[in-house]
Amino acid sequence: MNEILFVIEEADDGAFRASAVGESIHTEAENLEILHQEIRDAVHCHFEDGRAPALIRLHHVWQELIAL
Repeated sequence: MNEILFVIEEADDGAFRASAVGESIHTEAENLEILHQEIRDAVHCHFEDGRAPALIRLHHVWQELIAL
């Protein structure tokens, strides 16, 4: 595996949550800069030495409400 995908969502309290697709890796942080580092750390902890993917792809999911 040379790439792992994370889905990023904003929580109701303004924090951000990230979940890997196909792996049990989840993390959260107060802002996106910290979240990026938390994701890197979580990936390194999850995979054995030398088995972590070379790329981390982030898919941001934004929800909006439009009143009629």
